Amino acid sequence: MLGLAVVPGAQLGAGMLYLPEIPRYLARQGHLDLARSVLTEIRGTQDVDAELLQIKTAVQQPGQHSHFSDVLLPAIRPAMIIGIGLAVLQQVTGINTIIYYAPFIIRSAGISSIRGSILATAGIGMVNVIMTLVSMWLIDRVGRRPLFLTGIAGMVVSLGALGYAFHLSAKSRGVADLAVITLMIYVASFAISLGPIFWLLISEIYPLKIRGLAAGTAAGANWTSNFVVSLTFLTLLQLLGPSWTFWLYGLVSLGAWVFSYYLVRETKGHTLEEIEGFWQKSISRAEPLHP
Repeated sequence: MLGLAVVPGAQLGAGMLYLPEIPRYLARQGHLDLARSVLTEIRGTQDVDAELLQIKTAVQQPGQHSHFSDVLLPAIRPAMIIGIGLAVLQQVTGINTIIYYAPFIIRSAGISSIRGSILATAGIGMVNVIMTLVSMWLIDRVGRRPLFLTGIAGMVVSLGALGYAFHLSAKSRGVADLAVITLMIYVASFAISLGPIFWLLISEIYPLKIRGLAAGTAAGANWTSNFVVSLTFLTLLQLLGPSWTFWLYGLVSLGAWVFSYYLVRETKGHTLEEIEGFWQKSISRAEPLHP
């Protein structure tokens, strides 16, 4: 089981050998022709002069070396709140407890055989992969914000149904199928919203000067939350029982929906330089980032 992970890992490593440098890095190094070539390939059009000029202007601005104190600047703070908030919410809505403990959860729901629980777990993993690909296909067609709100709403409903399935299982057997179905809906909802879009957003919403530092801070918050949630899941099951544990995750997911509704703005169709300008406007004019 562990050895199979070598296959996608090797594919990822081989694919990364063919990744071009990003246009902004090339422009910063003075390789404008290469930057234009990569930008043309990414956009699928030769009409990239306006965006290339934006990039050239941005990278030529003074003070492009970042310091950790820069992430606390007023112009950066809204983006940091969104990035770190989504990083934490991605984990505290319970996704990795499902991934890590899926066989245990499924057996607790009533599937007694190890083979059956492993097959159901494999099905959940397949749903995760397929719906992530669907999200990648939809993300520039539908937009980040609609997928976020729709997917998180699906997580809220499915976690509520999952808790109810465990509530029924305490009184009657035969609800294992309901539990597996709601688990799959939950994972599917996550895979089109909080799963991939969080990582995309933290690469879009930060100014070039601090993008690496800010995105790294958000990623650190994400995996710290992962550790805490994974460490506390079994304890929550003992203290609250499975029904109330999943209802708690559902309540947190509801909070994630409210957070996303009020703070996460659409970045579809905007260049990174335009997004940076929007943050500056939101500070000077108290304006949100509009679609």
